[in-house]
Amino acid sequence: MTNKIASPIQMMISPGPKPNGLQASKEGLWVIDQGDSRVHLLEWSTGKILKEIQTDTDRSSGITLDNEGNIWIASTYNCKIYKVNQESGKTIEIYDSPGAGINATRELIDNSEKTGDHGLEWKDGKLYIASPPSQYIHEMDPENWVELNRTKVPGFRVHGIAWAEQEGTIWAADTAMGIVSRIRLSDSRIYDVFRVPDTVEVHGMTIKDNILWYCDDRRPIGTLIVDMNPDF
Repeated sequence: MTNKIASPIQMMISPGPKPNGLQASKEGLWVIDQGDSRVHLLEWSTGKILKEIQTDTDRSSGITLDNEGNIWIASTYNCKIYKVNQESGKTIEIYDSPGAGINATRELIDNSEKTGDHGLEWKDGKLYIASPPSQYIHEMDPENWVELNRTKVPGFRVHGIAWAEQEGTIWAADTAMGIVSRIRLSDSRIYDVFRVPDTVEVHGMTIKDNILWYCDDRRPIGTLIVDMNPDF
């Protein structure tokens, strides 16, 4: 058995100063930027800007789309989740972040700032929210904003998440530990894990054609080339 280490391949440079969330779609690659709170829709092959939206969010770290094409954004520094109209950029609704709190590494530091959630995914009418402060993925019912389930994640700073091909499992990146794990949402069982070279920090993450895409908050956007089947 060998340790699995992904090979990052840079595909483009983000148009924003600090990309933090990704979402794959047929239209292109959606990016939310923590530096300027703008959303960009980029062409997959060239990184050309197809759409640009200024949001009301505060230093955001996660993005996804619902079945109606609305954009959901994790507004990290005001501890909120925003539902945004992708045509107008106007905020439709604002919800409280389910995992808001102080990150574990800062609990004993005086005057530590409370922060909110990061990676987002949508499936079957439910919103899945990765939260570094709580160290859980929270499954939320967007109709009444009730938590339906929570899944403990490995590591202590979960960030990007992306649906795996295997039903009921999800890829979750831990930015601080430099790992990406495939976990079962029902009970946190880990089915696969690989490392990311320390030259890359996976903040946002999404998946297209069973290939994981990442964004590093220093602007690179690319793919993580790795065997998606466990070898241990």
